[in-house]
Amino acid sequence: MTATQGNLAALSRFVFRTPRWYTTLTFALLIAAVSGVAAFDSAFVLDDAWQGVFFVGLPTVAASLLTAPLDRRLGGRLTHNHSSLLALFSELLVIGILTVAAVVALATPLGQPFVFDALLLALAAIFAVRLLVVLAVSRHRLAIAALPAGLQTAAAAVLLVVYTGTLRFVGDSGPLVDRLFSRANHADLPVVFRPQDLLVLALMCLVYAGAVWLFLLVIDRPWRRSLGVSVLEFVGGFMSHLAEGSRELETFFEEIGETAVVPVSVLSFRRPSDDEEKARFVLPMIHPGPMGDIGGGNLPVRIDEHADGLAFPPHATAGHDFNLVTEREVEALVDAAERAHGQIEYAATATPGSRVEAGEATLTGHAFDSSAFAAATFAPGYADDVEFGVGLSAIAAARDGEFEDVMLADAHNCNDGLTGPDLGHVVPGSRRAFDLIDGTERLADQLAETTQSTLELGTARDPTPWDAEDGIGSLGIRAALLGVEDHTTAYVLIDGNNMVPGLRERIIEAVDGPDLLEVLTTDTHAVNTIEAENPVGGSIPEDELVALIDDLLAQARADLEPVEAGMATERAEVTVFGNDRTEMLASTANAVVSLGAPLAGAFIVAVLAISVLLFFLT
Repeated sequence: MTATQGNLAALSRFVFRTPRWYTTLTFALLIAAVSGVAAFDSAFVLDDAWQGVFFVGLPTVAASLLTAPLDRRLGGRLTHNHSSLLALFSELLVIGILTVAAVVALATPLGQPFVFDALLLALAAIFAVRLLVVLAVSRHRLAIAALPAGLQTAAAAVLLVVYTGTLRFVGDSGPLVDRLFSRANHADLPVVFRPQDLLVLALMCLVYAGAVWLFLLVIDRPWRRSLGVSVLEFVGGFMSHLAEGSRELETFFEEIGETAVVPVSVLSFRRPSDDEEKARFVLPMIHPGPMGDIGGGNLPVRIDEHADGLAFPPHATAGHDFNLVTEREVEALVDAAERAHGQIEYAATATPGSRVEAGEATLTGHAFDSSAFAAATFAPGYADDVEFGVGLSAIAAARDGEFEDVMLADAHNCNDGLTGPDLGHVVPGSRRAFDLIDGTERLADQLAETTQSTLELGTARDPTPWDAEDGIGSLGIRAALLGVEDHTTAYVLIDGNNMVPGLRERIIEAVDGPDLLEVLTTDTHAVNTIEAENPVGGSIPEDELVALIDDLLAQARADLEPVEAGMATERAEVTVFGNDRTEMLASTANAVVSLGAPLAGAFIVAVLAISVLLFFLT
């Protein structure tokens, strides 16, 4: 992940799950009651609260309950949770504007007419906000989006017409109309809603709608030029995924994706007594992102579901350009893994574990007959993803000797977050890239010169008491202990996204038993649904983690038994983000975010000036 991509990922700190509609609506009515007590001055407090619920809360209730059905009838995507939260925000915006206006009216000679003008401005403002959200989520045409967006403003305007005696300005309309639409004597409102006020409100809504349309047009232009898609498609899909868990975001990613052919390697261990698989390492050369279960974000779990033995899905040498665009693409990887598994030729021998250091890179691995496995880390240096091309070059360097298949895993076990200009991305041409290539080649040479002996394997796993909020995915922690002669090597795989700096070294120092130990993470993005940064060790006690790993390795040692091992590689054709697409998406999004606030400020100033002009002209 580059610094630009890190800036984009860091925006997720502003995102939260939408609460249930009934929770939001209850809170909205409570706020309305409190505002009624503050705004009205009747003989009884409960009467004040009721008037607040009626005049402030009723439009919120109407917007909350009716927006989603109307929007969906028009072909939109708003849910009740969306519409309730939007109605609550609009209510708070109205209350906030009226509160400021009331303070100004008390401190100046402007008086009650100023508060009423502020009310009209507030009703137009919430129409603009709701229009912006409806356009972003449902992607209607402007005229269509205005219908669900205008419900809350229209409901408030109707109440003002009925309860401020507006009909007295248009003459006698008859007793039935008076009973239904002229009830000024039923409310003690210090305002009079005249027909020209209704015209001013309508004109302001038109102006604000035009401003929203122009704002989106300006913001959308960079996206269409660079990516050929609309920013509304991204925003709508992103909001729907994080609020409701929908998969609409995958549609956007499909439109910008590119076809790629990726290797899928499988290292399998089986018991010679019954040929049953004991463990399976599966490594597709893709990145398990971009977030949650979108694309390949939950790839480790999918691999685990299709393995006969205990599955170990370490992180491959691939960055965000190799994110799968949809979860459907995982099927192609699973099929390729099954084909590779069916071609494996097993052997009962392997080399003892070996470790080499080349510059900042440290590689640990084994040879299994004519195949090799290696896990690479740059710890204690901070590192994130290894570029696809760098990984392929390192594998080619290792295969240049005696090995037909090489599985190279990125241990992905030391990173300091999303801050700073360099997030540790290992790119072609960097010193670290050559360290990895040289280290992989040296490890392969060392393994090729080492005598192979009978192989034993012991495994253990624990779902752990932690969950995704703690940085641990549903696979928990898994351990594989490989024994050759008197030498043991342990690979501990944690279902998480990277680790806090120094944790790997503390685990290696604290755990007794194996001669060599490497700690890896799967880089699952299921732990990053809300937080962009959620590394292993950031939320859980390190001593408890170390104790659990120590116990797992003790179980694995007790489970040691002779096994056969073999490896094979197949290729899968999948749709991924594509070369430089992630960087382009991140750069465009960051630029829009940087320009969006000043641009929105300029539009707000402009529409406020036009609103003031309308007040003077009417």
